[in-house]
Amino acid sequence: MANKNKLQILYLCTGNSCRSQMAEAFTHHLKGDQIKALSAGVDPKGMDSRAIEAMLEAGIDISNQGSNSIDQVRHLPFDYVVTLCDSAQKNCPNFPGETRVIHVGFDDPPKLAATAKDEEEAMHHYRRVRDEIRAFVEKLPESLIDKGGHQQDFQAGIQAFLDDLPVDFTDRKED
Repeated sequence: MANKNKLQILYLCTGNSCRSQMAEAFTHHLKGDQIKALSAGVDPKGMDSRAIEAMLEAGIDISNQGSNSIDQVRHLPFDYVVTLCDSAQKNCPNFPGETRVIHVGFDDPPKLAATAKDEEEAMHHYRRVRDEIRAFVEKLPESLIDKGGHQQDFQAGIQAFLDDLPVDFTDRKED
């Protein structure tokens, strides 16, 4: 663990403008005594005004948070990096030490809002995803530990399967 007192989590998204900002803020608000959270993007876009509004409705002001690049935090020790969108999962860099990378995908509110008929429908998408992220954060840190354990179990299962094969693939040479 990166810090003996608190679990260190990085929320990673593409633009660090909405979902990762919400996750970071909810983590500070709901789990700040147990978890230190940061957020970043693989291609930062700046803060999303609708994300700010949706979080204000939930009683949390994120208007002073900044949109960070992964390059700004990549050197820091994290226990977990949680990718929140498919693009971040695909473009997630390697992290030092024993950092575990886990994907927990959420819909993209700006993308959904782009086809909304009006502002209320657009905000509906932000509110729904905000509430889903809050529910995820409320289950921390247990939900991360469970996800990480399943990954280890899966890898151990694959290794056991390979070990039981009658053919040794490690000594095989290509022609």
